[in-house]
Amino acid sequence: MAFRPLHTARELNDPASGADFDPTAEIGDEIRGLRKAHGLTLKQVAAGAGISVGYLSEIERNLSRLPIGVLKSICDVFGIHMNWFFRAGKLGPVEERDIVVRSGNRPRLSFTGLGITEELLSPTLNGPLEMLISTIAPGADSENYSHNGAEAGLVMSGTLDLWIDDVFVRLEPGDSFAFPSTQQHRCANRGDTPTKVLWVITPPHY
Repeated sequence: MAFRPLHTARELNDPASGADFDPTAEIGDEIRGLRKAHGLTLKQVAAGAGISVGYLSEIERNLSRLPIGVLKSICDVFGIHMNWFFRAGKLGPVEERDIVVRSGNRPRLSFTGLGITEELLSPTLNGPLEMLISTIAPGADSENYSHNGAEAGLVMSGTLDLWIDDVFVRLEPGDSFAFPSTQQHRCANRGDTPTKVLWVITPPHY
């Protein structure tokens, strides 16, 4: 099944269409819809993603945490990128859509039960890199995962606990970092206020 946007161009250009991002929306229903559209059973998708049937069922019902790595594994089963799940922002003027993302138009993706919201800053994912802002709630933890490429980041506010393989660092506002994405990595916010991190990833991961 080919990638399709969550909203059509007509909806995105129509302010009355209700196509704005809903930050409370969960993506379990989206995963269930994808599975049924592919004609796959819970067992088939769970096996392909390397998770249990019960866990996948809970994810589809928005009852369980959905780490980024698990979502990536589920997407691999469907042959899609994670950007499928980004709620589309409003489109800007035609002449700037491939260049600019206005602050109020950012597509967003919230991870079920994880306390992490991603805002996509790149106007497209067709280039050599992507840029996004993560807002990590107090107590939120991405859990370990890895993928191809490399990434770098800047802590904009709050504190960020970062693990790269066996290395652990605590980062403060203004601190920056970089590492190969092939290494197991994990980030968490063990502070009392939300943490914002600017990420640059190549090639685009979402």
